[in-house]
Amino acid sequence: MTDTFWIAATVFILFALLFVLYPVFFRRSQARVEADIRNQNLIAYRTRQQELDDEYEAGVLDEKSYQQLKEELAGSMLDDVPENEVPGKRVPGRKSAMAVVLIALVFLPVGTYFGYQEWGAMDELEQFRAMQEMESSGGNQSARMAELADQLRERLRANPDNADGWAMLGQTYMRLQRYEEAAEAYRELARVTEESDGASASALGLAAQARFFASNGRITGEVEELVEAALALNEDEVNALGLLGISAFGEENYERAIEYWERIIAVAPDHPQAESIQEGIKEAYRRLGQTPPSGQASAEQPEPVASAGVSLRISLPEDVQQQVDSDTTLFVFARPLSARGGAPVAVARMTAGDLPTTIHLDDNYAMSANSAISAQEEVLVVARLTTSGSVNPQPGDWQGQVEAKVVEPEQGEPVNLVIDQQLTN
Repeated sequence: MTDTFWIAATVFILFALLFVLYPVFFRRSQARVEADIRNQNLIAYRTRQQELDDEYEAGVLDEKSYQQLKEELAGSMLDDVPENEVPGKRVPGRKSAMAVVLIALVFLPVGTYFGYQEWGAMDELEQFRAMQEMESSGGNQSARMAELADQLRERLRANPDNADGWAMLGQTYMRLQRYEEAAEAYRELARVTEESDGASASALGLAAQARFFASNGRITGEVEELVEAALALNEDEVNALGLLGISAFGEENYERAIEYWERIIAVAPDHPQAESIQEGIKEAYRRLGQTPPSGQASAEQPEPVASAGVSLRISLPEDVQQQVDSDTTLFVFARPLSARGGAPVAVARMTAGDLPTTIHLDDNYAMSANSAISAQEEVLVVARLTTSGSVNPQPGDWQGQVEAKVVEPEQGEPVNLVIDQQLTN
């Protein structure tokens, strides 16, 4: 793009210089024009003089008429020559014009280049083109998307005040499961939008979410700092509240988890993960041995739309079933097969008493709108029974896992997943 721009600019500059060069090389000077007129008059005089001589010698004119006409011809010749003519000074116009042209040829392109570098918008144009190409690619080619994302990141570092660019970069890195780089992009977005508390808080919440995924679903000190910074700007920032709810649930502080998640439903009833949040709230109430409030239990929720995912038939061997209580928490989560240590793209909570069961793990179980199972080709599905209620594996937990292809709903038979391995460390 840059090469094309400067080629086009050079062509236009040369075209403009033609308007200066043409009169310099092809204009006739005033002195030359006057000399041409005099030469023409002189030729006419000599021609007429020869005609008079021929007519006199042929007897057409007598002596008196001949002399009279010669005198008149000579007089007309003198009339064409100004009296007291003073030779004009030679004006060095041609040389001056040539000097101007040479200076223009050197300094105009150079000045244009450096002037555009200083005041132009080439960086913004390159960023815009990179963003357009990323959008048009649709995320179908991960290698190409990664290359475009890295190009956009370099251009944003050179001109870092493009909020839309940082937002797109963060979303792209989340889809690519490059969570640390996504967090960096969202931090930059927070910086660029710091004049708007709401926008900056949202960016910090997204950065916290990316760090949470990068740490394999653990609330680290850095995640906590980002959450606190987001809530300091907006106490109802939904991404930060969601992470606090997950943290509280993992610590078996179900009252706090309910509080955080219900705040999300209150401030963002159209949240893309509202269904999963509602299920988490119900599960937290069940853990407390309480019935959800009537409004919570009876609220009509929009019918979830099935998406591509993994259909599973989860079961327990009889000997394992005898060793676990029916209310033991069951986590079922799927990770991209290409990134076994990455954050889950879908999570479901059940209990041992629900087994055996069949479930279609799809985007309705996504932990984030930016990370969906439908965007994957193959996933590693893990089902873990945990007596501690923590999402992190603990000695004594029972687990099973299986690799599965992501398919459309009701396509193919469910994949069997048997929980038959006990963790020892």
